[in-house]
Amino acid sequence: MNRFYTCSCFFTDNIFLEDYKLHVRFVSEKQFREDYQNALRTSGCVSESQFSDVLKKIHAEIGRRQNHKLKTAERTATIKEIYKPLHQHVYNLQESFLAPEFLEIVNYTSSSDATLDGLIKLIRTEAAPRVYRFPVFTREFCKELINELENFEMSDAPKGRPNTMNNYGILLNELDFDESFITPLRELYLRPLTALLYSDCGGSCLDSHKAFVVKYSMGEDLDLSYHYDNAEVTLNVSLGKEFTEGNLYFGDMRQVPLSETECVEVEHHVTEGLFHRGQHMHGALPISSGTRWNLIIWMRVSRERNKLCPMCSKRPTLVKSDGYSDGFTMDHDDSSGNMSCTLT
Repeated sequence: MNRFYTCSCFFTDNIFLEDYKLHVRFVSEKQFREDYQNALRTSGCVSESQFSDVLKKIHAEIGRRQNHKLKTAERTATIKEIYKPLHQHVYNLQESFLAPEFLEIVNYTSSSDATLDGLIKLIRTEAAPRVYRFPVFTREFCKELINELENFEMSDAPKGRPNTMNNYGILLNELDFDESFITPLRELYLRPLTALLYSDCGGSCLDSHKAFVVKYSMGEDLDLSYHYDNAEVTLNVSLGKEFTEGNLYFGDMRQVPLSETECVEVEHHVTEGLFHRGQHMHGALPISSGTRWNLIIWMRVSRERNKLCPMCSKRPTLVKSDGYSDGFTMDHDDSSGNMSCTLT
């Protein structure tokens, strides 16, 4: 496996302030006040004590990111030592887990005469541009996976947050799903589809990922604010359980001003996955009852992100990390001449 890196902007950029639904960059208090104090006041942060609380949360988040590598290693080791899986077999991808319709789609895309038009006829095209829906898993597998996740959730094993926006969920690499489940799913089954659907985003060259599950439940997280992903292509699979409402919604690519954007709702059915470009702005409306689990796979293309970091929109400054990290490599070859994901 290639050595993967993170970009130094991981420690300063895209910090989510949940109380104000705002993503910020923090280099210094002076810079932060100049860039965001007016926006925060507009959102209700009017007193100095409120602003101080914001700064405390930012420093806590930066500290979490700085200790991320060490804490991940500690949690992974502890989980391996003390956690006893309920369904050991779900950690190893088997074709029996996959919906027959999905296998038919993969078989088509793997054939020598596969075309984009032919693939489009086999999947559902949503109203949001280049968002596609198709079956991924069987209902039986979704139930067993959720049982396993809930068993882990109730255990004494340590848990890490998937990201700054989701308070409830599980990092699948820490639970040892990466090499035996997510990697073969990406390489053998998803990449043939993305090669046709997202050729302009490097869809044929997916070489790393970040995979996690998120949970929405009454009294916990109900929705997800408008955002974009640290990915070239994202797969979002609805695993269950029973819930009402909670549709996803999509705007435009992140480069398009919000004032020029009109959002479109997209239904998300259990066992089905949604493909979309990582830089496509989106969110999740609140559920009104029940519990919902989603599997999220941020799929990355080092050839693309080595040229331009999708989070800071600059050439990345690399920092050593473990595993797939944020999908950057030391190879900065721009000879392909490909642009990053297009806006159309």
